Amino acid sequence: MFKKLAIIGALAVPMFGMSHGANAAETTHRVKAGETLYKIGAEYGVTVKQLKEANHKSTDSINANETLTIPNSISESDKELLARLVQAEAKGEPYAGKVAVATVVLNRVDSDSFPNSIHDVIYQGTQFTPVQNGEINKAADADAKKAVNEALAFRGQGKGSLFFFNPDKTSDQWLRQKQVTITIGNHVFAK
Repeated sequence: MFKKLAIIGALAVPMFGMSHGANAAETTHRVKAGETLYKIGAEYGVTVKQLKEANHKSTDSINANETLTIPNSISESDKELLARLVQAEAKGEPYAGKVAVATVVLNRVDSDSFPNSIHDVIYQGTQFTPVQNGEINKAADADAKKAVNEALAFRGQGKGSLFFFNPDKTSDQWLRQKQVTITIGNHVFAK
């Protein structure tokens, strides 16, 4: 897993580039009163762990007016692809379900049982219906994009879901035998 994260980190570019900092190598954020590392991570699409490492912090404590370095995240194209998948897979589902769908893809990237990139996980065989029916090519809305950033901030802290399905739309017994981690809206998440 460390090898995957090192490769992803080396190849990644910041989520917002110039919109939040001087340049890609020196993106910074001035902490506002009431912000947390999690909220900042969700804004930029980076994990709390990455924020702590980039700023040499051993705790979650931050102070108003403190300047934090924002580490590189996944590429903008990967975020957009993941948001389009979330849009297609979780349209009409609760926001938490959208975050959970994005988290499944990220968990797969981090797992030795799946490909090492967001693109390759999404396009692996017949894993996701929107890839097969073309819905993956439709634009993502703001909620889907926000859900991706939140999933990135939450990365590695969830229940380890690697699958999700709508029991009303599939009779796949293999999926139904997986350990259920959570049910959100019409989706059952499992590992």
